[in-house]
Amino acid sequence: MKTITFKVTGMHCKSCEMLITDALEEAGVSSAKVDSKIGMAVIEFDEKKIKIEKIKKVIETEGYKVQ
Repeated sequence: MKTITFKVTGMHCKSCEMLITDALEEAGVSSAKVDSKIGMAVIEFDEKKIKIEKIKKVIETEGYKVQ
């Protein structure tokens, strides 16, 4: 397992957090802790199942920016 932290902009509330978390878990990450107050997402994943670029794309597809 690998853990990565992204700065995510455009989140405003718990609904934003849940939207991103659900999308990431559906895409195959092991866990996602998303915090709209600090604009961060901590994601645990298996590189054999999902790549970092795919994780970024999932978040951006939901309408948020990843830095």
